[in-house]
Amino acid sequence: MTSPSATPANLVALLDGTVVDVASPLIRADDLGLVRGDGIFDVAHGHNGRVPGLEAHLGRLADSARILVLPEPDFDGYRRAVDALVEAWDWQAEPEALIRMVFTRGPEAGGDPTSFVMIAPVSATAKREREGVRVVVLDRGMEGEGIVDLPWLLPGAKSLSYGINMAAKRWAVANGADDALFITPSGRLLEGPTSTLVVDLDGALRTPTQDGILKSITLEDLFAKGPAAGLDVAFADLQLADLDRIRGAWLLSSGRILAPITHLDGKPVPRSPLHDELARVLEVPGA
Repeated sequence: MTSPSATPANLVALLDGTVVDVASPLIRADDLGLVRGDGIFDVAHGHNGRVPGLEAHLGRLADSARILVLPEPDFDGYRRAVDALVEAWDWQAEPEALIRMVFTRGPEAGGDPTSFVMIAPVSATAKREREGVRVVVLDRGMEGEGIVDLPWLLPGAKSLSYGINMAAKRWAVANGADDALFITPSGRLLEGPTSTLVVDLDGALRTPTQDGILKSITLEDLFAKGPAAGLDVAFADLQLADLDRIRGAWLLSSGRILAPITHLDGKPVPRSPLHDELARVLEVPGA
């Protein structure tokens, strides 16, 4: 295994455990993941040399592969690549990192899938947004209930086709916010472009039902640990009108982990009395 000097710059590992610089040539120009977004990825959070949610992320990678009718990922290879990056990373210089696992259909003319893992520092923006995010509500343009019965729309897959998600975030930033929250035309709450919504309704933590919504590993962590901490966590059919009566709300994701919403469409949102406990349960660094 090659071992470049560990720095807080991005590194890439192949599934045989070889670690290379992110600038090294890796993917063919005709790879379907590049030219058509035909592939999947998943992102795990690393902290001080630990990647505690790795197996859950590998499970979600497998779910995404099944939805896109891709071959089963090489799980041992992905674990080997993650281990190599964890060993190569300078955790003292950069205690937090994101580990991105990528799996594409491979070259357009046929051939093996493309598989690799990349590690990069958690951005300063993501860390800052743990203090609060301004959010705008955007119409996704379709209802969520029927999507699960339309497999060609890839419900629940974390695919490389992220153009709409990124466009939504750019639109939010261009309009004075940090992020967006999708709703259906009928006003049903969904998710953010790269995050999951949780709201505090009279002391109960509620999150939108999962029809057509990507499974959140951070949310699964909250469901697993929250009850022991006295937190009432459950799915609910949440409507836009429910945001008028919340005590607080958050966006959950692998990078930010927990980002309290401070404004919705320009209107202030209170900080939930449960915020500190939620941050402790989810082990937000510095909480």
